[in-house]
Amino acid sequence: MNLRRVEGIVNVSRRDVLRGGTALTLSVALLPALPGCADASRGGAAAPFEPNAFVRITDDGIVTVISKHVELGQGAHTGLATLVAEELDADWSQIRVEDAPADAQRYANLAFRLQGTGGSTSLANSYEQFRTAGATARAMLVAAAANRWGVAADEITVTAGRIEHAPSGRSAGFGELVAEAAQLPVPGEVRLKDPADFRLIGRPVTRVDARAKSTGTAIFTQDVRLPGMLTAVVAHPPRFGATVKSFDAIAAKAVKGVHDVVAFETPVHRGVAVIARDFWSARKGRDALKVEWDETNAFKRSSADLLAEYRALSAKPGTPVRREGDADAALARAARRLEAIYEFPFLAHAPMEPLNCVVRLGDGECEIWNGDQLQTGDQAALGKLLGIPPEKVKINTVYAGGSFGRRGNAHSDYVVEAAAIAKAAGLTVPLKLVWTREDDMRAGFYRPMYVHRIEAGLDRAGRIVAWRHRIVGQSLVAGTLFAPLIRDGVDPTSVEGVSNLPYAVPNLSVDLHTTELPVTVQFWRAVGSTHTAFAVECFIDEIARATGADPYTLRRELLAAHPRHVAVLDAVAERSAWRAARDRNRILGLAIHESFGSVVAQVAQLARTDAGVTLEKVFCVVDCGLAVNPNVVAMQMESGIGYGLSAALSGAITLRDGIVEQSNFDDYPVVRIDQMPDIDVHIMPSTNRPSGVGEPATPVIAPALANALAAANGRPVRALPLAAQGITLT
Repeated sequence: MNLRRVEGIVNVSRRDVLRGGTALTLSVALLPALPGCADASRGGAAAPFEPNAFVRITDDGIVTVISKHVELGQGAHTGLATLVAEELDADWSQIRVEDAPADAQRYANLAFRLQGTGGSTSLANSYEQFRTAGATARAMLVAAAANRWGVAADEITVTAGRIEHAPSGRSAGFGELVAEAAQLPVPGEVRLKDPADFRLIGRPVTRVDARAKSTGTAIFTQDVRLPGMLTAVVAHPPRFGATVKSFDAIAAKAVKGVHDVVAFETPVHRGVAVIARDFWSARKGRDALKVEWDETNAFKRSSADLLAEYRALSAKPGTPVRREGDADAALARAARRLEAIYEFPFLAHAPMEPLNCVVRLGDGECEIWNGDQLQTGDQAALGKLLGIPPEKVKINTVYAGGSFGRRGNAHSDYVVEAAAIAKAAGLTVPLKLVWTREDDMRAGFYRPMYVHRIEAGLDRAGRIVAWRHRIVGQSLVAGTLFAPLIRDGVDPTSVEGVSNLPYAVPNLSVDLHTTELPVTVQFWRAVGSTHTAFAVECFIDEIARATGADPYTLRRELLAAHPRHVAVLDAVAERSAWRAARDRNRILGLAIHESFGSVVAQVAQLARTDAGVTLEKVFCVVDCGLAVNPNVVAMQMESGIGYGLSAALSGAITLRDGIVEQSNFDDYPVVRIDQMPDIDVHIMPSTNRPSGVGEPATPVIAPALANALAAANGRPVRALPLAAQGITLT
């Protein structure tokens, strides 16, 4: 068994924090409840037992896990609850989950040191913290039972929510002991289970949100209804950088149900809001609104123009990112040189639930309802806008219908917009801001456009002796609360996957050109790996074709110093029968990439028919450490493949004279259920602590597919999406 130290802090309330270490230190400190501080507000019922910030047990035996990570569909609630239930030895039917309030002191993400969800960190950095929370609650319940029965604690066992003393035949449920447990001091140390004793971790327990989402009872922001609530819809400028010059609201105000029309401006958005009794009235009012835009400083460039500029920049040295050996000299004397330019468009997040937020302004305070992905940032941004302390901003976190990074906006864009509109209109009643899908497609935030230029030098035997890699694109973190991540002029999110290139290359040079555009950008599912993995993995295949090497064998040789990668590579080769004889109608493409601490390899299997080629199957192998819930891991691999496939096939936000050309799923299509290939997911057995699963599958499918297409026709794919290159699948 593992011994976990629990450090007490005096003068703290019952639900004070389990404080973690830094992003590099995973020691866990548990702030306990004060003995004798039972809450008497429940009348005759016993007060809840709340030994720490993450566990609450009531006298009916219900165990509520307080989740500091929002449920975006990724399974965070289920995973965190599993960790607590395992160490508590609770029955899974006892478990409930609720979202934590906004309080970074108690609920900080240990990777960010602020409260928020992202970077595939929910389980990865909460593994010890939530297990310790459950183990602490268990130890205190056992101590309460030992005191009541006058027996030794080590004679007591806990199984499926029942506390038992076999020698005397006595037993009790959790709920029967909450009052006594609440009076006890938090122990100084607790024992964590040996993984060999796990009953829930590593098993496919049912998702805690499955029933609510299946029956339509789950509450998303769009479902929030408050007394007197109004709804706002916004007319945003058609070009980035444009502002409101004037507007005529006469026709809009004549629409039945319209309450008011106001102009507003925030640090990132400006526009005219139509406020009405409901969404449809607000939408009709906006349709009738006449706005004149000031485009003096508007951005009027097109995607084609930007790509040409990016290509030119990629031919020049940039800010140094990584240097090993002398790539320039090695290239100059190489027996053979290869070069490729890879191009990537802007991408929209396109979550199924469009953006929305409910805000209520009060006297020196603010309350919001939101599928909130970045509580600390939203509190700070709203506090600044309203001139109130951040702690006066109450955030009610509800389910989010997908995000892929969009709801974790570093500028708190749509959240601040909702408050700015309520403030401009002088509202004291709740206001729901709704962005239509068209609003987000045309005036939202995007994955940046990028261009990669890679040059490789080969010796006479075809071995790689030099690799020069230049990346051009906007920074995701410049000008945001994450700007301190930039070091020596390098945004690490722009170069991840290349700055840590795992392939053995003796002479390596990586440069970055950071461009500045008014096009608003932010994190997108898998962040920098969405372009770096494609460029690297497609170029590796180009080298293999140029030298007559097998793509699997070449990768295996270049990854010899990374046994984890090799094991994943071998597993996907075996599952896809890579080394078996295959006819010309079965075509395979391979890619492997590490992101968020996990290694994912995929093989895309194409079938050639008279009508063309079809993506028939995807083989996916992942090493994500210990899989807390294998079903959730498999779901996330499948989800990531679907999301990445959508971007690979047809995802692109394009600009024409500064105006976004796409607006909805008709011109920004996503893969539908009947278009998905069969997916075979294999999770590598591991006893290592969990690593990320929400994002690592996303960046691997595009290069695997591109490499399969190149194997089919001999032509490399060097730009996405495929549809823009005239490539379609049957």
